[in-house]
Amino acid sequence: MELLHPLDWLIIAAYLVGTVVLGLAFSRRASRDDESYFLAGRSLPWWILGTSMVATTFAADTPLAVTGFVRDHGIWYNWFGWHYVLAQTLAVFLFSRFWRRANVITDNELIELRYAGKPAAALRGFKACYFAVIYNFIVLGWVLKGMATVAETVLGIDPTWAVVGGAAFALTYALMAGFWGVVITDVLQFCLAMAGSIALAVIAVGRIGGIGELKARLTESPLVNADTTALIPGGGFGLESNFVKFLIFITIMWWASHSADGGGYLIQRMSAAKNERHARAATLWYVIAVNAVRYWPWILAALASLVFFPTLAEGQNQEAAYPMLMKEVLGPGLLGVMLVSFFAAFMSTIDTHLNWGASYLVNDVYRRFVRPEASQRETVIAAKLCVAMMMVLAALVAFFMTSISKAWLFVWAMGAGIGPVLILRWFWWRINAWSEISALASSVIMAVAFEVTAAIQKGADYALFSTPVEVGGLVLQTHHKALILVPVTIVVWLTVTFLTAPEPLERLESFYRRVRPGGAWGAVARVCPDVACDGFSARILLTWLAGVTMVYGILFGSGKLLLGEPVQGMLLLGLAALGAVPVVRELRRG
Repeated sequence: MELLHPLDWLIIAAYLVGTVVLGLAFSRRASRDDESYFLAGRSLPWWILGTSMVATTFAADTPLAVTGFVRDHGIWYNWFGWHYVLAQTLAVFLFSRFWRRANVITDNELIELRYAGKPAAALRGFKACYFAVIYNFIVLGWVLKGMATVAETVLGIDPTWAVVGGAAFALTYALMAGFWGVVITDVLQFCLAMAGSIALAVIAVGRIGGIGELKARLTESPLVNADTTALIPGGGFGLESNFVKFLIFITIMWWASHSADGGGYLIQRMSAAKNERHARAATLWYVIAVNAVRYWPWILAALASLVFFPTLAEGQNQEAAYPMLMKEVLGPGLLGVMLVSFFAAFMSTIDTHLNWGASYLVNDVYRRFVRPEASQRETVIAAKLCVAMMMVLAALVAFFMTSISKAWLFVWAMGAGIGPVLILRWFWWRINAWSEISALASSVIMAVAFEVTAAIQKGADYALFSTPVEVGGLVLQTHHKALILVPVTIVVWLTVTFLTAPEPLERLESFYRRVRPGGAWGAVARVCPDVACDGFSARILLTWLAGVTMVYGILFGSGKLLLGEPVQGMLLLGLAALGAVPVVRELRRG
């Protein structure tokens, strides 16, 4: 193992000790009951929750995956994440209020508020197990993989021991702190993680000679192409063109995913807010910070890596360029801070997913099907056992992953097409449990079928989530799969919806009265003339579009300024300011 400077070790030790102290401080409060352990007693303000949302989606894997995107494709490929602005902003002005009104501990609990009978119960149990186990293990696996890559590249630590050590420490903290500790330390961890990534970008670009020199020297790398620094790619309308990939990202993928109406751990935070106003403000801060604040330090570092490392060794993943850059440009003290920032980002995501996954297994499986009469103490104990079990299994998954970014794409494919059902269940009375079951089943079956086909085609050369599928000589990329997965899934769930009976009127009326969503509720609305709905409306639509304009304006305006294009940058920031006017007005309406 390569030795760090004593100052670096001191910084790392101080962080680890501070984390343990915080975990102990929140251990008693977190263990009072299940709402304290999973939702912090529904008492949290917007700024803590919003920052926690951002920290949760920022882990050791994230800058590595973004680096891989930029080196393999270009800046524009980050539209794989940026397209979610459309769904995230809709969650701000619409779904955040609905989730807070639903007053649920997990989003799966909503299933039996909206649907009735055995299909609803089966769907709730299946989704809880599916997302807590299969989905969660893949996410936790790539987060552990990212941390192991950093430890191996910078410190020379064997990745096996890095996974075991990181998992053990994160597990200890998660067992002690519960959701209270997760969200409070998320604030500290986000600040550390952002400080580290900004410092690396500034120092790396400075070492090259500034933005102008960076852009001039990019041509030294054979990986650079015409779209490397583009925000919107070119290439025409062929199926293999970058522009078609971009169009599919922004026209299909944002509404087709399993997080179209919020996403599990974001919904957990919406439910933990003091009230609807705090839920909405938290989600807005998250959308701005996660897209317009955190990306550019990683992108600049990725561009700088193309100058420092024009090519990597054969077979080496492009994602490794980020920790290689850390090792190259950071000196004593700063390297320690950067490693702490990585570990902080790692901790925030791991602990969130452990707590969120345990909430599914306990609230939607154990208390629903196994021990409905379980005491609060028994529930908290069961949650901690689930946390330990998930951490052990996730560590095993991490050993089989070869590419973080490819795992991201696989997770999207598993939920492709279910988004329309998740959105319409709020606004259309005809959606039933079978609609959601068929949508999720068809997405999962097709995504797994693609992976199995790849394994058969490559045989011993197959690598988990990294081997492409070939059909008729065409290598199926994410956008090709989207054009197959989404239409097929929609046809399946629409067919199933009209072939099965609607939900009982009593269940629909109860849901309608609690959430007040508005939309196409037919007879349900007629028997509830006293319910004043404030769901989707022309005002909300215009505010949503203004919010999207504001976030993209900040994102691309700040990017253009950082890339040395001030005129375009100021125009885009001016557009963002115009979009902010109706957003602020809507927030003030409360």
